[in-house]
Amino acid sequence: MSVRWAGVFPAVTTQFRQDQSLDLAATATHLEAVLASGVSGLVVCGSLGENQVLDPDEKRQVVGAAVRVSSGRVPVVAGVAETSTAAAVRYVRDCERLGAAGFMVMPPMVYKPDPAEAAAYFRAVAAATGRSWMLYNNPLAYTVDVTPERLTEYADIPNLGAIKESSGDPRRVTEIRLALGDRLAVFAGVDDLILESAVLGIDGWVAGSGIAFPAENQRLWELTRAGKWDEARQLYRWAAPLMKLDTHPKFVQFIKLMVQEAGLGAEWVREPRRPIAGAERERVLGVIRRGLSARPALAK
Repeated sequence: MSVRWAGVFPAVTTQFRQDQSLDLAATATHLEAVLASGVSGLVVCGSLGENQVLDPDEKRQVVGAAVRVSSGRVPVVAGVAETSTAAAVRYVRDCERLGAAGFMVMPPMVYKPDPAEAAAYFRAVAAATGRSWMLYNNPLAYTVDVTPERLTEYADIPNLGAIKESSGDPRRVTEIRLALGDRLAVFAGVDDLILESAVLGIDGWVAGSGIAFPAENQRLWELTRAGKWDEARQLYRWAAPLMKLDTHPKFVQFIKLMVQEAGLGAEWVREPRRPIAGAERERVLGVIRRGLSARPALAK
């Protein structure tokens, strides 16, 4: 199955049991709930999927499980977050055999590469697969910034299909268009910039917090596609405090807690992350519960 880089591609959590063991059944249940909302693709083993704390075999298990759950309904995109080029190459080849339709490639983990090293890494991973891939640009989290100017240097990579733009600067959407036209699909990667990014003209959204309220998340996207900006603003204002939980260093814990409160999964994370507690937990629960209590009724 090939990837059409357009629409909502939620970054789904990897579900664990309380003892931190992998829970594929709960992960599948969450995937089904997200699929039911009408998304266009699934991103597994991304940052929200806790890629970096999964064992190599576990990553492959999650990708294989997602492919089975999707059963061709939507493409499954596997996050690539490895510490070495060789490991990333092995991973994409294995995931291709498992049925992944494409990849979301982060820069090398741990080591901070210079621009030439980052480019060599991305090119090596791209050459290892015939599947289309998305470059994940998140300089705030992963130090490497593939600016629009640097992105033009990657335009010759034939299977580079999209960029997930998470620099936090929505002006990048226009700058990428000016630099590359429609060569790449542009995806928003920061939840509480989605409306601003949509106005500027994006192709898709790698949604995070919306996995806890998938129907509303999908409706917001559809309203932007239809140009129904007044309705979109109204729904966005309800979602904004929940979306802001996606922009904190503990976004995995926050969103997993929100998923749990919405009845779609459990909050268990894998160490070194730990579930939030005390005053921080009460504050975040307050945001979540206020949002869910005011959840809008969506017309059929």
